[in-house]
Amino acid sequence: MSEMEQEESSGVVKKFMFVNRKAPHGSIYALESLEVVLISAAFDQDVSLAFVDDGVYQIVKGQQTKGIETKNFSPTYRALEGYDIEKLYVERAALEARGLNEDDLLVDVQVLDAAEMAGLMAAQDVVISF
Repeated sequence: MSEMEQEESSGVVKKFMFVNRKAPHGSIYALESLEVVLISAAFDQDVSLAFVDDGVYQIVKGQQTKGIETKNFSPTYRALEGYDIEKLYVERAALEARGLNEDDLLVDVQVLDAAEMAGLMAAQDVVISF
């Protein structure tokens, strides 16, 4: 039995952090990240999301995508709590650099400075960046 199969059969829960760095539209990264997050949670893993750089735009309220003929998937972030995904983090500098604050966001997040974010990432078993 491989190490991964042993961990799965023993019920070991891994800490996964998905780091969202890209704007929500114009590439597939944001939507793919959201899909992987939901899949990971379905397998009862400890899932958290971090929004840094332009990734903070993924959770901004009031996105209008009709003009770019793209589906607005941002409301899906509000459903994460139903999947027991409640650990959402935003880098303070990323918000401030874009003229945003917590009131501009769709979901409740914990705002961290760069050192706190780095410490949180270091504490994860798996970090995947999109």
